[in-house]
Amino acid sequence: MRLRMELFVEDMDVSVTFYRDLLGFRVERRADDYTSLHRGLVVLGLGPVAKLPEQAAGQGFTRHLLKGARGAGVEIVLELDDLDALRALYEDCRRRAVISEPLQMRPWGLYDFRLTDPDGYYLRITHGNAAA
Repeated sequence: MRLRMELFVEDMDVSVTFYRDLLGFRVERRADDYTSLHRGLVVLGLGPVAKLPEQAAGQGFTRHLLKGARGAGVEIVLELDDLDALRALYEDCRRRAVISEPLQMRPWGLYDFRLTDPDGYYLRITHGNAAA
């Protein structure tokens, strides 16, 4: 099993720039209504909110539903393999984005920092090895 997250965004260009230029994702496929990005084993799909129906009779994403806080209750955790890479990414993000929580050691033995993407999706960037 693998995981691919699909995020609905207001401005495709702004979101692609954030994930590609700031977080180092590679664009695999790009069209007006969908972009697929990869970094390591992480796959993100970006689609415009505007392509969603305004409202739907059943369940599912709609433009009306996404007028509220996007990603509410979800923390997207991105793990880097080493602490030096995490520190370098943090310094770059600190210069170019708004950091929600600075890089720090957590009680569970990992360093991380937190930020939100242009659409308000909450990201925690960490390293995946507690022994580092």
